[in-house]
Amino acid sequence: MFFIMGITQKMKQLEYQKTVICSQCGSYGRYQVYMIYTCLSLFFIPVFSWGRRYQVQMSCCGAVYELKQEVGDRLRHGESTDIRESDLTMVQNGRPAVKRCSSCGYQTTENFEYCPKCGEKL
Repeated sequence: MFFIMGITQKMKQLEYQKTVICSQCGSYGRYQVYMIYTCLSLFFIPVFSWGRRYQVQMSCCGAVYELKQEVGDRLRHGESTDIRESDLTMVQNGRPAVKRCSSCGYQTTENFEYCPKCGEKL
């Protein structure tokens, strides 16, 4: 007899509909709330989950925040709650900085030292 089991990290989007002004880019965006957890599966059936945490991603610029556990738990249970700036901790900034070549005008978000189009130093 053999068992097929595995441990995976899963992500589930939670329902949250509210438009806000982004503190990173200054434009209107939505909070996209995700629950991230680790799951033990036996014969591809989830049996046990642990390590639940919540993240919020802005729809406008892609900035990612860690959401307080108690606020995320309320959202997961379907309670009506608001997400405040004090409930969020920055994990990753939004849009990366754009570099422009002074010689040819090529724009890139990568961290190149030289322009990939004309070879001039950025």
